[in-house]
Amino acid sequence: MSMTVNAAFIPVDSLRRNFAEAKAGMRPKEAIEESNRCLYCYDAPCIQACPTGINIPSFIKKIASGNMKGSARAIMEANPVGATCSRVCPTEELCEGACVLNRSSKPIMIGNLQRYATDWAIKNEQSLFKAGQSNGKSVAIIGGGPAGLSAARELARFGFAVTIFEAKEQAGGLDTYGIVSFRLPQSISLWEVEQVRNLGVDIRTNTRVGVDVQVNDLLEQYDAIVLAIGMSKVPDLGIEGEHLTGVYDAIDFVEATKSELSTAFIGKRIAVIGAGNTAIDAATCSVRLGAANVKMVYRRTREEMTAYDFEFEFAKQDGVEFVWLSAPSKIIGDADGNVKALECMEMRLEAAVVGGRKRPVPVEGATFELEVDAVIKAIGQTRYMPLIEQLGVDHKRGIVTVNTETYQTSNSRIYAAGDVIFGEGQGEAMVVSAAQQGKLAAFSIFNTLIARRERYG
Repeated sequence: MSMTVNAAFIPVDSLRRNFAEAKAGMRPKEAIEESNRCLYCYDAPCIQACPTGINIPSFIKKIASGNMKGSARAIMEANPVGATCSRVCPTEELCEGACVLNRSSKPIMIGNLQRYATDWAIKNEQSLFKAGQSNGKSVAIIGGGPAGLSAARELARFGFAVTIFEAKEQAGGLDTYGIVSFRLPQSISLWEVEQVRNLGVDIRTNTRVGVDVQVNDLLEQYDAIVLAIGMSKVPDLGIEGEHLTGVYDAIDFVEATKSELSTAFIGKRIAVIGAGNTAIDAATCSVRLGAANVKMVYRRTREEMTAYDFEFEFAKQDGVEFVWLSAPSKIIGDADGNVKALECMEMRLEAAVVGGRKRPVPVEGATFELEVDAVIKAIGQTRYMPLIEQLGVDHKRGIVTVNTETYQTSNSRIYAAGDVIFGEGQGEAMVVSAAQQGKLAAFSIFNTLIARRERYG
């Protein structure tokens, strides 16, 4: 039964408190004690486990010795979105998972220490890097998310004139718009954007390549292009009723909470379709918007869900319920065209083919209904096909094909990094991976346009 609550009596300010950062940062005494636990390993496995190769023992030792700027610089040197990653990286699977202290006690809280150092830099308004001397070359970057910012930061330090073309009002991409505020306050991402802008990078927001700026113009005006556009909207479910009032795209839904909070979910019953990180964000947002009950509906089981373990635990702590082995078959509306129920099919898993996940198939004749007031779709994302096709680069269903050493596309002047290259066994869907790919694309451009020219004259 839906809880009866009059949303008019619930002030938005009370909801806003629900979206304050959920996890407090370390206090100085705690940070010093934790940093002194580190063994400062030679050839440290935590460095090898970090996709961006942060010198973790070095930044931790700098915290222990009181060199906070040096610590923040060591982090951001390797990872241009290191403040964001301190909050959203699956550290228990990466650096902390590789810590040698796992064998005897508990790992160093590397993510928390990384946050402590970068929070210090933010609070103390530090500019950590300077642009390199001009080399006379220019690069256009399409997309201002983690991959684009990372490429821009490295290219500016190499002396390139860099322009980022960003379709949204602010740069930062997923970090600014797509991760819930109670895990990643928008101010953290925007500080990272400013670190890049301070190097002289021209960030042109509200500018859509292919619409406001033409692809041919970029090819004529710049020596190289980096394609870092990420992914687009959630695809349709392909079932009856998905265009009823009360059906939401998870990407749009989470983004909306970054600018304005609505009381429309108070006391409502919500179903989230999917079990990835975005689905978790949509579910936990719904809880914080006052929903009476939130269920995540997934056609596989806990073992197959793609959300990180810490995300799953976070959702459970928020009271989110999970409906496993269930796939939506119909969204049912009332006489006014509003969602009133979700019809689901029971599923079972068939054995996986080599290298794949178990395949869900319907249990014949087994359906049930969930009484819900809203449905949020979180079943992956589509691709920016029109722009990819305008650029004329090879792709597989919108997944741009690159040389995994140089990050060059089929057009040698166009490079690509981040979620636009994720899929078909290529790339990884993590913020930290996107940052590393942006760096590597920048290094490749430098080697092609500058280092090779200097070497051979």
